[in-house]
Amino acid sequence: MNNLSRFFIIITMGLALTLPSGCSSGKGTTKTSPMKNVTTGAMVADLAQKQIGAPYRFGGETPTGFDCSGLIRYVYQQIGITVPHSSRLLYKQAKKIRLANVLPGDLLFFNISKNKVSHVGIYATTGQFIHAPSSGKHVSIARLDNPYWKKRLIGAGRLH
Repeated sequence: MNNLSRFFIIITMGLALTLPSGCSSGKGTTKTSPMKNVTTGAMVADLAQKQIGAPYRFGGETPTGFDCSGLIRYVYQQIGITVPHSSRLLYKQAKKIRLANVLPGDLLFFNISKNKVSHVGIYATTGQFIHAPSSGKHVSIARLDNPYWKKRLIGAGRLH
């Protein structure tokens, strides 16, 4: 089997996973396939990446200025998901996931002040996340292996 054939098989399988099955959990909600999480997460990460360079602004949630949770709120609103503008409330709302299972678009939570959860970013790709760091800075990419962030990382969660 050549690479092109493998590609079409993978794409076909992925499409089959994302098509509605007509089944429900019995509580009025449909089950979500893992492929949907990947697609939604990739969109979230891509939208966050487009905001790199936007200025930090306390309480900001638009491209004219973001704080950390405002960036999350803005990006998720772009795909039709309303989330709170608070790192602590985002932490409470997100489904907790193991760091080993983090995917693009998942949230990473940090303790950078006296509060348990005081900062949030969006996982982008292999060991990197996008966030609005602090006053005087801009939305940027940071590395999880940076000792500052590594020491302060307290968990990961999924909203999609």
